[in-house]
Amino acid sequence: MRFGRFAVLAAGVSMALALAACGDDSGSASATTGGGAATSAGGGAATTGAGGAAGKCVVGVSWNNYQEERWAKFDEPAIKAAVEAGGGSYISNDAKSSAETQASNVENLISQGANVLIILAQDGTAIKPSVQSAIDQGVPVIAYDRLIEDDKALYITFDNVEVGRLQAEAIFGAVPKGNYVIIKGNKADANADFLRSGMDKIIADPVAAGDIKIVGETYTDNWDPAKAQTEMEQFLTANNNDVQAVLSENDGMAGGVVSALEAQSLAGKVPVSGQDGDQAALNRVALGTQTVDVWKDARLLGKTAGDAAVALCANKDASAVQGTAPFKTPGGVEVSSVLLKPQPITKDNLNLVIDAGWTTKENVCKDVPAGSVSVCG
Repeated sequence: MRFGRFAVLAAGVSMALALAACGDDSGSASATTGGGAATSAGGGAATTGAGGAAGKCVVGVSWNNYQEERWAKFDEPAIKAAVEAGGGSYISNDAKSSAETQASNVENLISQGANVLIILAQDGTAIKPSVQSAIDQGVPVIAYDRLIEDDKALYITFDNVEVGRLQAEAIFGAVPKGNYVIIKGNKADANADFLRSGMDKIIADPVAAGDIKIVGETYTDNWDPAKAQTEMEQFLTANNNDVQAVLSENDGMAGGVVSALEAQSLAGKVPVSGQDGDQAALNRVALGTQTVDVWKDARLLGKTAGDAAVALCANKDASAVQGTAPFKTPGGVEVSSVLLKPQPITKDNLNLVIDAGWTTKENVCKDVPAGSVSVCG
């Protein structure tokens, strides 16, 4: 398998966190390779993994919306495997995109015996009182993939500024001049602004010079693909279809954007970005309707968080977890963090996600014309 820099990064992070982990000698076991059955029941009802709440290190995970493809398929199995390899047990619940539900879910996990919490925040601001309450009760918190501005929380994610930069780099490389549309994610999620700031590292100067004109830009509630499609339809109408490029901040929204473009016979003609390595998006890259998909290997992210959670069972100080570094938030709060490196995927290197076992050649190459993409033959 050819993992490139991901293999080196995974080994380094896993080794560092394993040094701090509590539990038996199995704590350094490798991460799951993804897949596996979902264990969350949703609706705020916690579920228990192997070993149940009787484990000496109980890790509770609060998902913001478990229905999104990657959480069940990649993130959760990797978290659960790392926790159980470290001698702990796993419980979880699902807020179903409700900040209010997530607040009660956090308390529910603590009442079920969670010693550590991993929170994928629906709203990074709304969840802060729940995080403070957890920390006050002696329960460490990991802000998973989305920022929570609390100096006691451990922030584990991919470098989202770099994700935005890579997205813009690929789209700018294809269209260095013209009308751009920018479809951003949820306004309550700091990642939307991190990504946007990364884009500016590439397009700010061309915008200032007049080479690029941003003819549409908006946040998208809950990163919703259907809303993104409606937004793109409105921008196309407002500009008489005179749009040359779209910077979409994730794959789900990119799917909505491509649907809007298809209705105007523009799919494949207007470059579109995304991120996450969704199965449908990787197929769109091969088909040519999506230009770049910045891959964040959720298996690595999940394992890193699972290992860190086990380490926090032994020492509640987030800054003591091996592999962390200070991170200054937009609000000026310094938090301990682990920022992993993303990988841009284009037609030219689709082999990376196939060789890594993230997806299959059959999925990537579905309906792809013979000879149009090297990996598909």
